[in-house]
Amino acid sequence: MKRKLLIRDLTLRDGQQSAFATRMNQSQVDRVLPYYRDANFFAMEVWGGAVPDSVMRFLDENPWDRLKKISQGVEGSSKLTALSRGRNLYGYAPYPDEIIDGFFKHAVSNGLNIMRIFDALNDVDNIKSSIRSIRKYGGTADCAVCYTIDPKYDDPTPAMPRKKSVFGKLFGRKDEIQKPLRKAVFTDDYFLHLAKEMVALGADMITIKDMSGLIPPSRVAALISRFKKELPVPIDFHTHCTPGYGLGSVLSAIVNGVDIVDTNIWYFSGGPAAPAIELVYLFCQKLGIELDINMEAVAKINAELLHIRRELDAFDAVKQFPIPFNPLTDTLPAHVDQLFDDAIVAVKINDEAALLSACHAIESYFNFPLPDEKVKNAEIPGGMYTNMVAQLKQFNALDILDDAMKLIPSVRLDAGLPPLVTPTSQIVGAQAVNSILNLKKGRDKYANASNQFVALVKGEYGKTPIPVDPAFREIITGSSLETPYDTSKYKRQENPLLPEFGNVPLAGNEEEELLLELFPTVAGNYLKKIRAAEFEKQMVNDDLSTSVPQPGTIETEPEQEQEGQVVSSPMPGAVMKIVAREGDVIDKGAILFILESMKMENEIISEYAGKVSKIYAKSGDLVQEGQPIARIMI
Repeated sequence: MKRKLLIRDLTLRDGQQSAFATRMNQSQVDRVLPYYRDANFFAMEVWGGAVPDSVMRFLDENPWDRLKKISQGVEGSSKLTALSRGRNLYGYAPYPDEIIDGFFKHAVSNGLNIMRIFDALNDVDNIKSSIRSIRKYGGTADCAVCYTIDPKYDDPTPAMPRKKSVFGKLFGRKDEIQKPLRKAVFTDDYFLHLAKEMVALGADMITIKDMSGLIPPSRVAALISRFKKELPVPIDFHTHCTPGYGLGSVLSAIVNGVDIVDTNIWYFSGGPAAPAIELVYLFCQKLGIELDINMEAVAKINAELLHIRRELDAFDAVKQFPIPFNPLTDTLPAHVDQLFDDAIVAVKINDEAALLSACHAIESYFNFPLPDEKVKNAEIPGGMYTNMVAQLKQFNALDILDDAMKLIPSVRLDAGLPPLVTPTSQIVGAQAVNSILNLKKGRDKYANASNQFVALVKGEYGKTPIPVDPAFREIITGSSLETPYDTSKYKRQENPLLPEFGNVPLAGNEEEELLLELFPTVAGNYLKKIRAAEFEKQMVNDDLSTSVPQPGTIETEPEQEQEGQVVSSPMPGAVMKIVAREGDVIDKGAILFILESMKMENEIISEYAGKVSKIYAKSGDLVQEGQPIARIMI
């Protein structure tokens, strides 16, 4: 019987998140749903990840409505899947079981079929509650093993102290320094053991989640072969094309027996996203593998995606379009067709160099982006790299990017060698930037450890792949003891009454209350806008005419102050907390406010010493890059 390969389409979630900053609005999604109804994908990833946050933050849309409308639009023709981060779901701190259970209850009731559950530390204990809840409500638990690699130790600074003489001083004599770990940690046995633990907890399927695109085809072959041999559940393979392994690794997974692969549709594929379904279709045709996909419907989706991509030009991470191609109607030149045959031969004899050469030539012919050599050589996720660049731009210090990159292995090792996936990738990357800035200014490497880094070292995110050195933990947290997050002390977000909008509660139902729990700042601003609109409508209905305050906007600079220096936001985000107050006398480097951006808390510091003469923002405001936040009188 002909072998069948299942396809999970990522276009409406991971595809648009990777390539277009998750900016597809509901009307754009609605335009492709009739064609998706006919496409017959095994599954469509449409929710989770950055979608719930982004649709509120940037589009003023309801995340639950996004899921519900897609479910209604495809009418059960494909399973709908989403992504969540274990006990953290989409937040920073672990949530108690009641929040997790409520979240899955509403996710399934709004149309979700499969939840891909992962933990940023590969700590299996952190996914237990999610497995239990998704299955409780009739959904499928897709548990993801986060692929990562052992770091290259090219950091010229010490990794961690063996002892300390003064609290916070992290550098001593050479005999005080613990040498970097040399024993391999992330072996095939490590990943297989994790998968077996997940299956024992009730996982219905297992995904090898290569969020960074760093897994080469030969490693894929070894892992897929062992997973298929030793696990009794379906295996999915997920990767990205950024460093140049994506297409070759997907082909390797297919040839070695994977059950499901993740792809995007043509104009949303390649580069930072997953490989194109159209290329996978051509490979399967040559391999005699059935896809059971209606490629005519896929072509109709793709035609609409071309228009949508042009509409999303402002957010296009690549701005490089592949040439038009429809595998049902277009004939490949002989030399390109031969490249597909060459790739198949290479993967079957495990000639990785030949496989990658053929795949890169295929992608080049179709004008997909070339491999990102910086990301490949750094061996970190593309998003982590761009976050570090943005952070260094804030300090006008891009010239020390290479030095910051060299600190990543030791920072990661000090923190217990976490996999580099959200949020640990941002935590490690941000700390590496802070540390190199500290060193350049003659300060200790961890002089200003971020709140998230402290929590990671403390143990609040869970068990790290290797133990954190107790001496280092004491330096960073004040205690040598590992201290897990105590969910029994979790305090639910307040749901205040809004007197300016008729004394109604901020969150009007359980779904909105969950949004407030998971995205306090973003959902708070979004829900205020909803309540404001409802109140205005009610006033119009009552023939009242009065102005309605609009929440979540930042005060513009009303007067042109001639003296002092303006501090602007270095990135778009939401103001979580104003630290400095008008009238405060501050030093250079003092924290002015905490900005939530890209799922990370960012401490924004003053580049000037002086007196705070004006604060233009308040907690909860949404700000854009370059928007004034404060004025400092020098």
